Amino acid sequence: MAGRLVAICAASLAALTLAAAARASNPQIAGLQVALRAYGLYSGQIDAIAGPQTVRATRAFQRRMGLTPDGRAGPATRRALGPLGRPLFGRRTLHAGMFGWDVSVMQFLLARRGVLVPVDGYFDGASRRALRHYQRARRLAADGIAGPHTLTALARGRPALSIGKARPAPTGVRGLLEQWAGAYRVSPSLVRALGWMESGYQPGLVSPAGARGVMQVLPSTKEYVETVLLHRKVPWTVSGGIRVGVVYLRELLREFRGTETLALAAWYQGPASVRQNGIRPGTRVFVRNVLALRRRGV
Repeated sequence: MAGRLVAICAASLAALTLAAAARASNPQIAGLQVALRAYGLYSGQIDAIAGPQTVRATRAFQRRMGLTPDGRAGPATRRALGPLGRPLFGRRTLHAGMFGWDVSVMQFLLARRGVLVPVDGYFDGASRRALRHYQRARRLAADGIAGPHTLTALARGRPALSIGKARPAPTGVRGLLEQWAGAYRVSPSLVRALGWMESGYQPGLVSPAGARGVMQVLPSTKEYVETVLLHRKVPWTVSGGIRVGVVYLRELLREFRGTETLALAAWYQGPASVRQNGIRPGTRVFVRNVLALRRRGV
C-alpha cells in the first residue's frame, strides 16, 4: 500500500499502557475496548480512555489466555484477541467488508465527530455511508474508502496518533487459502476464517511458541503432516504453510466426523485434549470467533 497513513506514535507501538490514573483519550484504546466487549469482558462506554474498567477487562482477558496479566495491550495480547486485536489504526486502507481493530478505531473517530455509526469493528454498509458523509463534510473524495487522506483527516489533532509509513498488505494470501482448500476439499470459507483468526492473513507472523505463517503452523504439526499425512516435505513458504494447515484441518475434520466445532476446538486445544477433557472455555471463544468470521465472509 503506497503513501503515508495514520499510525500510532513509535513510543506506543511497543505496548498500549493502560494506567488507571491516565484519563487522556487515545483512539487506539477504542479498538481494545471493542475487542474486549466481543469477549464479554467489557461493558463500559467505547470512550478510548484507559480507565479502571478497561484495565480490569484487559487483565481478565490476559488471565483467561494464560498471558501475564500486566494490563498492557502489547503485541501478545493483541494477537490473542484475534482479528479484533489487529492491525493498529493506520496500517492499511479500509473499505467495506473489512474487520478489525483499525475499523473499530475508524468508527470511534467518526462517532466522535458527530457521525452516526456503529462501533463494532465491522466495516458494514452503515459504516461506509457514515464515512462518505464525513468525507463530503471535509471535502474529501466521498468514495467510502478510508485511504491515506481520510485516515490523516480523522487523526488530525490527536496527540496519540501521528503520520507514519504503512506496511504493505500481503498479496495473494486469500487466493492461496482458496486454492489449497479446493485441492483438499475443505470448505474455503472455513479455511479463510481460520486463517484470518490465526494471523489476519499476515504470512510473516511468528508466535512466541514458534507457530508460523498465515495458519500459524507449529513445527511439530508440520512434521506430523509431512511424515504421516503427505509423506513428503513441504517448504516453509507462504503457500507451503497454508497447505500444511489445510491438510491438518482436513485430518481433524476426518477424525471428528466432519463436525466443524470439534475440529476447530482440536485445532486450538489439541485433539487428544478435546477427547479427554472436552472443549475448554477459552477454546469455545476461539471456535465462536472463527465461525463468526466465516458468517461475515472474510
